[in-house]
Amino acid sequence: MATIDPNQTLYITNINGRITVEELKSSLYGLFSTYGPILDITAKKTQKMREQAFIVYNNVASATTAKRSLNGFTFFDRPIKIEYAKTKSDTIAKLDGTFRLRTHDANETVLGKRSSEEEGSSAKVARTEESDDDSDDHA
Repeated sequence: MATIDPNQTLYITNINGRITVEELKSSLYGLFSTYGPILDITAKKTQKMREQAFIVYNNVASATTAKRSLNGFTFFDRPIKIEYAKTKSDTIAKLDGTFRLRTHDANETVLGKRSSEEEGSSAKVARTEESDDDSDDHA
């Protein structure tokens, strides 16, 4: 398995999904802020982000210390798993001037046949996705 280079953003998994987002962010801040200044915490209740969070520190040393100290820590009755994020967070990209707004390909998806099959045309609609700045930031 390829290792991910240390960076300022930590990817936390195996978080208890029964707590509210506000309680989760507050608790994560309380736990992780002891290791250094936190720039951002991303945690959501969407299906894609369920039981996951991202913690962004202002330096790699703080992130590394937190990762070493808290990996496997029991947090709301579950041992959390901590890795470095695979990609640079938007927060860090904005700070270092490399941030670029994400655009999605206009892949056309065939949704089905129109009611007028005699014409031989199928309904094609350009695929659009709701943009959520934090949904794909780090994984």
